[in-house]
Amino acid sequence: MPGSFQATSTTEDVLGGVDLGGKHILVTGVSAGLGVETARALVAHGAKVTGAARNLEKAEAATAPVRAAAAVGNGAFTLVELDLASLKSVRACADALADTAFDVIIANAGVMAPPFGRTEDGFETQMGTNHFGHFVLINRLAPNMPEGGRVVVLASSAHHMGDMDLDDPDYRTTEYDVRAGYGRSKTANILFITEFDRRHRDRGIRAAAVHPGAIETELGRHLPEELRRKQMEKLKEGVEGFGMDYLQKNVGQGAATSVWAAVVAPADEVGGRYCEDCGVAEVLPPGTKTGPLGPGVASYAVDPERARIFWEKTEELVGETF
Repeated sequence: MPGSFQATSTTEDVLGGVDLGGKHILVTGVSAGLGVETARALVAHGAKVTGAARNLEKAEAATAPVRAAAAVGNGAFTLVELDLASLKSVRACADALADTAFDVIIANAGVMAPPFGRTEDGFETQMGTNHFGHFVLINRLAPNMPEGGRVVVLASSAHHMGDMDLDDPDYRTTEYDVRAGYGRSKTANILFITEFDRRHRDRGIRAAAVHPGAIETELGRHLPEELRRKQMEKLKEGVEGFGMDYLQKNVGQGAATSVWAAVVAPADEVGGRYCEDCGVAEVLPPGTKTGPLGPGVASYAVDPERARIFWEKTEELVGETF
């Protein structure tokens, strides 16, 4: 049952008995970690999955388990090139997929804590990759999605570290902080699905944001090893300080909420919502203080008026109206 899963549930738990034959699903970021596991679980249950990655050679090697699972589960898997840090690449990818009607799009790719930089289009790296690239890709593919379609965007509890500056979303005038910058990009993901869901739910297409949990994947590759270790210790201390049990998930547990929100949970339950641990998260009262791994979603991230304003600001910055 959709309500019977929890933090320790895996993709196999969530998809037990589910037949995804006939479903065509796009998953971004399939060159490592959660993207590979998400694609593997879906094809193992009969889905046709298109995986998108910046480095196709790396993705080809990383997704060997996906192709093996597809052969056993009667699914199918193909790769397409996508560099989210380049709107030229994003638009080329969308053009290549223009005739495909995806039942589900899972925006899994992302970067965390790279050195300060800007994308090919001049956006701060984390915001440009995690939000602007996916915004253009999903909106270009959305018109072909059938009724019952869903969009799932990987956000993070790190959104608690960074509210959105609607006047300066990608640090043109604001002093940059790498952790707050990551948090801001994750807030952007949640604001995006809030407005996307409002715009598309009348045609039967819903959107959700998910927090996968704390997982050791390549996402943290820009952090020095010692810093990563200390950060995990501090996160654990912070969570325990708020009276919560800390769980570091494996990739099967981390990808479970993505597939749950994409193909298992009732659409009206997850549409326009932020999900964690295979369930819908509580919207926290304004001003609530929580750690970077704290449960719940900040009210500023799901505020419909802020989401509308940010959508229009994003359109202005990418030079495209949807």
